[in-house]
Amino acid sequence: MLKGSTLLLATLCFQLAVAQRKSSVVDLGYAKYQGTIDDVANVTSYLGIRYAAAPTQDLRWRAPQPPSTFPGVQSARTPPPQCPQALPNTTVPDTFPLSGSSMGTEDCLFLNVFIPRDRPRNKKLPVIAWIHGGGYSLGNASSYDGTKLIRESNDAVIVVSIQYRLGIFGFLSSTKIRENGALNAGLLDQEFALQWIQSNIDRFGGDPGQVTIWGVSAGAGSVLQHIVARNGATNPPLFRAAMTSSTFLPSQYHFDDPIPETIYSSVVSNAGCATAGDTLACLRGANTTTLQAANVAACRSGFFGTFPLVPVVDGEFIKERPTEVLQKGHVNGHALLSVSNVNEGDIFVDQTTASTVETLQFSHDLFPRLTLAQRSKVARLYAGVGTPIEQANRIMGEAIFICPTYVLLEAFPGSFKGEYAVPPALHGDDLPHYFPSFSPRPFDDPDFSTSFTQSFLDFVLNLDPNVKVNGRNLTPHWNRYSPFDSEMIFNRTEEGQLNIHSGSTDVELLERCAFWQGVSELTAQ
Repeated sequence: MLKGSTLLLATLCFQLAVAQRKSSVVDLGYAKYQGTIDDVANVTSYLGIRYAAAPTQDLRWRAPQPPSTFPGVQSARTPPPQCPQALPNTTVPDTFPLSGSSMGTEDCLFLNVFIPRDRPRNKKLPVIAWIHGGGYSLGNASSYDGTKLIRESNDAVIVVSIQYRLGIFGFLSSTKIRENGALNAGLLDQEFALQWIQSNIDRFGGDPGQVTIWGVSAGAGSVLQHIVARNGATNPPLFRAAMTSSTFLPSQYHFDDPIPETIYSSVVSNAGCATAGDTLACLRGANTTTLQAANVAACRSGFFGTFPLVPVVDGEFIKERPTEVLQKGHVNGHALLSVSNVNEGDIFVDQTTASTVETLQFSHDLFPRLTLAQRSKVARLYAGVGTPIEQANRIMGEAIFICPTYVLLEAFPGSFKGEYAVPPALHGDDLPHYFPSFSPRPFDDPDFSTSFTQSFLDFVLNLDPNVKVNGRNLTPHWNRYSPFDSEMIFNRTEEGQLNIHSGSTDVELLERCAFWQGVSELTAQ
C-alpha cells in the first residue's frame, strides 16, 4: 500500500510538473499574463507586459506611475504598440527601421520577456535588460527578439526588452517641466522598468541580483545614463553589470540652457500653445496628432546627424554632466564591457558635402561653443586622418561615440573593450550578429557571429568573457582594458576568414580623445 501511495504521489508530482512546464501564465499581482511557447526554439515569450500606466494627458512629462490592476488573464502574445516616432535630420540606416506607423501611441510603456522553456526550477537565471537605440527619437522593443541570445547562452539567460517615451514625449526640457513635472521622462521610464525587473523577474525564473543592462547607440547611451544616475549612488542597486554597443553621448545640456528652452518654445508654438497662460498645461491638453507634428519638427530641427531631443542634466536623476561623474569614478554597477564600431560617425555626416565640408566649420556646427582656438586644434588633430569628409566622419564618430566609451572604461577598472572592425564597420553593423532580424550581416560567418555574440553572453553569466559556456566561441583570451592596450578586435581577413585578435589602442586616437575630454564642458558632455 505504501508503494502504491508513493507511486501515486510521484505520478501526481510528475503531472503537476508537466502542467507547470506547459503553462505560460505568470501572475504579477496586478495582472496575469499568458505568453507563447515556441516548441522549436524552446523559448517562452511574453510580449507587451505593461510595466507602467499610460503616460497620457496629465501624466505627460511626469514620472511613470504604477499600472492599474487588470482582472482575468491578459494575452502577452502580440508585440506592444510602439511609442510615437520621429526621424532625425540624418540618414537612418536599415538597422534602425521604423516599423508600422510613425505616429505610434503614447500608451506604449510595455516590455517583452523571453525565457528558456526548460530553465532549471531550482536556479535563478541571470537577466539581460535590453534598451533599444534610435537616437532617443525612434525605435521599439519588439525589433529585438531575445530568442537567439537565449539559444546562444545554452538556455542560461532571461532577456527583457524595454520601451520608453521618445522625442518630445520623453525628453522635452524646460524650467516649466521642472516646476510641474519630471525631466528626462524617458530615462525615468527605463529606470521604472528596471525596478519592475527587480520586483518581478523572479516570477519568470530570473535573478534580480544578476541583472546586466545592455543597449546599442542611444540604448548604450541610456546605459551610460543609468551608470551615472544619482551620481552613481542609486539605492537599491538596479543592476550589477553594464554593456554598451556604440556608446552614444551627444551634447547633454542643463535643463534650462537656452538650447533646450528654445526647443521647448518651438514645440509650444507648433502645438498652438504660445498664447496660453500655462504652456505646459496646454501641451498636456493637446491631442497626440498635434503633439506628434511638433515632435517631428523638433527632431528634424538639428544640424545634420544630431539629435535635438536627448537627456539633459536635471540636477536630480542626472546631477552633473556624465563626463564629470565618470571622471570622479562615481558609477552604478560593478563591471563593464564596451564595444565600438570603427566607423561610427559616417552615417551621421552628410556625405554629399564631401567637396565643400571644412573641418573648422564642421566642428563649429557640431559644437557651437568651441572657441576658434579650440576648433583650430581640432583641425590640426584630424589633419592626418584623410580628406575633409573623412575628417568630419572621424570627428562625429569619435567625439560622440568612441571617445565617451574610453571615459566610461576608465571609470571601471578591470573592464573589457572590444572593437567591431568588419568592413565597412558602420554604426549598427554589429546588430545582426545578436539580433538576426537586423539583416544582412556584413560578415555572415557562423563561427564569427557565435564568437562575437557569446563574448557578450559569457560576460553576462560570469562578468568575464574568458569564462566560456560554448566551445564554438573562438575568441582568444581577452585581457582587461588598460590605456594603450588590450582591446579585442573582431574582424575578417581580406580573404573572408575569421580574424579575432587582441590589439592595442591607437595612440593618436587617445590623444584626440584626451582633447574631447578636456573640452567636455563646452561640448556639454
